[in-house]
This record gives sequence, C-alpha cells and structure tokens, in this order.
Amino acid sequence: MPVLPFCSGYRMTAWKRSSLLLPMLAAVSPAFGLEPPLRRWSLFHPVPEALMRDLSADRPDTTESPVTVDAGHFQIESSFFDFGRSRSPEGRADTLTWGSINLKAGLLPNTDLQIVFDPWVEQRLSGPGGVRETISDAGDPVLRLKVNLFGNNGGRTALAVMPFVGIPTGSQVSAGEWQGGITVPFSVELAERVSLGLMVELDWVADDGGGGTHQEWVHTAVLGFGLTEKLGFYLEYAGTAGPEDEFDYQAACSGGFTWAASDNVQWDIGGRIGLNSAAEECGLFTGITRRF
Repeated sequence: MPVLPFCSGYRMTAWKRSSLLLPMLAAVSPAFGLEPPLRRWSLFHPVPEALMRDLSADRPDTTESPVTVDAGHFQIESSFFDFGRSRSPEGRADTLTWGSINLKAGLLPNTDLQIVFDPWVEQRLSGPGGVRETISDAGDPVLRLKVNLFGNNGGRTALAVMPFVGIPTGSQVSAGEWQGGITVPFSVELAERVSLGLMVELDWVADDGGGGTHQEWVHTAVLGFGLTEKLGFYLEYAGTAGPEDEFDYQAACSGGFTWAASDNVQWDIGGRIGLNSAAEECGLFTGITRRF
C-alpha cells in the first residue's frame, strides 16, 4: 500500500485539549457495527499480526487520522525536534521542542488511548536589542481517547471522535490552566494513491496571562499522495479562529514527506509557513512512528 498521510503529530497552537473521556467510553459498543470476529480483541487479547491494519499515524500533519491502533498493540509517534518562529509587535519568539512523544495503546477494536507530552521545550524571546529571555522546561501532558465510528477496517471513508484534556504541571512553559476539547477527523480515498483528510476541532485554551480559558475553532484540510509504495507527500491548510474581540484568525500551510521503512515504522520530515501575520511565521520538524 502507498503511504497516504492524512494525519498529524500532535499540534496545539496553544496547548489545548478537555475531558469528555468518560462519556466517550460509554459510546464504545457494538452499536458502532463491529463485526463479531472483531469484538473479541482487546488490550489484553491482541489482534494477531496477520490481521493488523496498515500503519496509520497522527503525525506529521495537523489533521488527525480517524483510524485507531489495533487492539492489544502500542504505537509511539515521536518528533526528533520541532522548530517554530513567531513574530509580534513586541519582537520574535523561537520555540524548539525536543522529543515530543505520543504514546498510544489499542484498547478495543475501534478505540485507543493516547498520552502526549513534550519532555523539553525551549522558548527564546527576542526584542530589538537581541535575546531578552530564554525559558525551558517540560510541557503539559495531554490525554486523548480516539473512537472510530466507521471505516477503521476498510472502505473509502473513515470518521472518528477524539476528546482530550491537557493537565497543567506548573512548569515554566505550562499553560497554567486545564485545557481541552474535542476533535472530529474524517478521511476519504479519492483515488488509488490520493486521499483527502478533513478535521474540525473545538478547543478550550488558556488565556494569555492565565485567569481563565476561551474557545478556539481549528479546521484543516490535507491532500495525501502516494508517490511510490513507500514514499508519501502531503499538502495541508490549517486555520484557527477565536473570539473576535481578542483573537486574530490564524492561517497556515504545511507540507512534507513520509517514508515507510517497514510495515511498522514510518519516518517523516516537513515544514510549515504562516499565511497571515497572526499565524506562526515558519516551522520545521522531523520524526518517526513505530508500532509494536
């Protein structure tokens, strides 16, 4: 199968994510149309290797994949580094994130649990006179629960819902508030080697300076192309909207490549560029996905 990337590494323009986890657990049931042979697989009764789905990752693009990790299996999606540069009237902000990790566990045939965290984040704030301040610390962990509604095991389309919650740690780069939201990713196979991914997301994001949260809407569209059996390319648009009185719309474009080293390993590299002054100016990233 060609590599068709329609998903992303965990990207939060302002570490987002809220806790609708328990209601979603109730939704994991035979009502979603799981075939009888699939219902027996679980975290403690793994899907046999011969029956596993093709590898599907939530990186490197912003659009999440609607496909879950096979029950009883695990997946690590890690960024070696992620560099981002932003500008404002006050100056320039460079953010370098090392080793961002998304740990996934397949709980049921259509459900996986994810833990996302940044072991080390370095932020450099620069003004007209040069570097003014540098802060570095671990980021806030995020818990996510992805439930596939259809298309997990074949078909041209797939849909999922994924609630999430961000836990404030009090570190120097922490948001300082509980954050969260819900993501709805959708994918459709347009042709043998072309896929389209769409995503909408509602976030509760910490206010600048703390003291509360506000809502933001994220919407994305990505085209994935299988250039060869192992090499894939994607091109994506991502927009973020918020309260009109305190938030300027952010628009960005990203693109990159994926390389399937094996059935269980995928490498990626890519970049992003802001399309307006409110968005991040530019970014570069590279990483790996490994399934067990």
